[in-house]
Amino acid sequence: MSKSRMQNGHCLCGSVQVVSDQSGSNVGACHCRMCRRWAGGPWLALDCGTTVSFSGKESIGVFSSSDWAERGFCRNCGTNLYYRLKQGGSYYLSAGLFEDDSDAVLGHQVFIDEKPAYYEFANETVKLTGEQVFAQYSEQQ
Repeated sequence: MSKSRMQNGHCLCGSVQVVSDQSGSNVGACHCRMCRRWAGGPWLALDCGTTVSFSGKESIGVFSSSDWAERGFCRNCGTNLYYRLKQGGSYYLSAGLFEDDSDAVLGHQVFIDEKPAYYEFANETVKLTGEQVFAQYSEQQ
C-alpha cells in the first residue's frame, strides 16, 4: 500500500477545488444502479476518509441519496464530486477530480451483482456483491 499524500483536484469548470490527504491510490468501481445512473457508467472513486477540504463550497450541491449517504456535485458544471457516508463522514471522491493519477490502480469493484453485461474490466480486482458490501459496513459499525 502506498503512503498517504496530499491530492489536489477540481471540478470541470474549476469552481470547486478539493484537497485530500487520501491514503494510497486504490480506485474502486461501483456498479450499483444508482451510481451508474449518476455517472453514466460505473462510478470510479478513491476512499479519502474524513480528511477532505473544499474551496468553492457555495458551488457544491448535495443530494441525500439514501438514509446513509449523500452525493455532492458542482452546481455550475455538474461534475460528480463525492459520495459521503452520513455516519462517520467518510468521503469517496471521484477519481477523475485529481491532478496526479499516475499511481492509481483499480483495486476493487462493489455491487458486482448489479453490473450489466455490456462492459467488463480487463484487470483482476476484488469483487464484492451488494450484500457483502452492506455486511462489511455493518461489521465496522
